[in-house]
Amino acid sequence: MNKPKVLFIGGSLNQTTIMHQISKELPEIDAYFTPYYASGPLWVMTKLRMLDFTIMGGTFKSITLKYIKDHNLKLDFEGKNDNYDLVFTSQDLIVPRNIKKFKTILVQEGMTDPPDWRYHVTRFLGLGRWCASTSMTGLSHMYDYFCVASEGFREQFIDRGVNPNKIRVTGIPNFDNFEKFRNLEFEHKNFVLVATSDVRETTKYENRKEFLLNAKKIAGDKQIIVKLHPNELVKQRTAEVKKYLPDALVYHGISIDPMIANCDVLVTRFSSTIFPAIALGKEVFCNIDLKEIKRLFPIQNGGTSAKVIAEVARELLASTKPVVRVKEKNKYMEDLKLEIKYMLKQKLVRAKSIF
Repeated sequence: MNKPKVLFIGGSLNQTTIMHQISKELPEIDAYFTPYYASGPLWVMTKLRMLDFTIMGGTFKSITLKYIKDHNLKLDFEGKNDNYDLVFTSQDLIVPRNIKKFKTILVQEGMTDPPDWRYHVTRFLGLGRWCASTSMTGLSHMYDYFCVASEGFREQFIDRGVNPNKIRVTGIPNFDNFEKFRNLEFEHKNFVLVATSDVRETTKYENRKEFLLNAKKIAGDKQIIVKLHPNELVKQRTAEVKKYLPDALVYHGISIDPMIANCDVLVTRFSSTIFPAIALGKEVFCNIDLKEIKRLFPIQNGGTSAKVIAEVARELLASTKPVVRVKEKNKYMEDLKLEIKYMLKQKLVRAKSIF
């Protein structure tokens, strides 16, 4: 009997390791891996290296390919085998055309961006989901199940328009066992850790000067260590940090986990690093309300999320239901209705505040 063929689509190192952990819980399958990819005009743009700042190119793609090679995983670049019983992906901002006909499981990768003006414009005009970044995670509807980190995230995704019948609260690998971070060693202790983001590398705005000076005010006399996001321009961003924080130490290209374990304070914006920092009792300064963080906090199940997700995969592989995908036109109309409803609700809230 032939083994079921399953494609795992990676991306960042976090996404790729999530996919690998799930595959290890499915020994009965024939697993293949690929970096994240697109089809159509976006595929052409990746070949022209116009999207090297995204997980489809540049550093992210190189790291994913290296990880696949180093761990002796089977590579099927861009899913060219085109014959799968199931596809796993950890992001649906772009869904390649060649996987839409297969059973698909979407796995949450971590924190999602909060909705901003890009989110609302993208939904109202029916633009590509990638225009609004991860705030539109789950809104392709091009999957059979969506495995999420917690009940709080389930509620958040439903509020944004995800079909509740497709969501499975499983916990997610890399975010389900923060206790293991506690004994990680790092060369410094009792410092203020500043975790930056790649918002500018992905064409969004950030006042980095204000962010760094605020971190300096929070730190007081404590040592500041800045950990650059893996996608940031290292030379340029390091010089920027040194301009405003000349005594800060700047790290890049290494795991942030040991830094979180040994810091006293974390300063960041919307990073997933907030979760382990909170779990380890660190003081956290960020752009998200701490009550909201606690509501969203990922299930801590001792690192068994991959096993739970594997059971969802087995259920889907055994299902005889045909693959049905929402037509893009119908999906746009649904998003438009939700966006109009949101705007009317906001207008009503403002009207009430007047009186």
